[in-house]
Amino acid sequence: MKEIRWHGRGGQGAKTVSQILAQINIREGKHVQAFPEYGPERSGAPVRAYNRISDEEILVHSGVYEPDIVVVIDETLLDSESPTEGLKPDGVLIVNTRCSAEEIRSRTNFPGKIIAIDADRIAKEAGTGFPNVPMLGAVVAVLGTDYALAEAELREALGERLSEEVLEKNLKAFRAGYEAAKEVAVGRA
Repeated sequence: MKEIRWHGRGGQGAKTVSQILAQINIREGKHVQAFPEYGPERSGAPVRAYNRISDEEILVHSGVYEPDIVVVIDETLLDSESPTEGLKPDGVLIVNTRCSAEEIRSRTNFPGKIIAIDADRIAKEAGTGFPNVPMLGAVVAVLGTDYALAEAELREALGERLSEEVLEKNLKAFRAGYEAAKEVAVGRA
């Protein structure tokens, strides 16, 4: 079973992408869970969302305390939320940042794999402005999920809510996040 913890702020879409990731993995025939955890329910407040993905039925129904993957959509949460807490030493930390993976390692002291992606830049260049979709692409790459299957699910999930033009921008951001995760991974120190 893979456990994932997303760290973001209200309005950044951590809950949305955790739910889309669950749908992607359902398409793969996996058992999944996706659920958010809120503090004060307001825009900008720290938010956590969780995923569990397994080939077998998931019997655990609690928060994710020892994740395999942690995704940080807002880099400022590295200083205020301790997102690496409980992250398995051989896990993966994916951070939306302009910093290098080595800089993130020195800030967090996390010994595992770090993927530093400038998802804000990717989103801006794609025309979406939201870093959650490129970060979803990065998680899909780390999980080794079939890209075409993931893109088809994202298209279906967002296509109901977005115009074709905005949908295509999001798919572009998703692909860029996926590709960036493969390019910038840094192994254990």
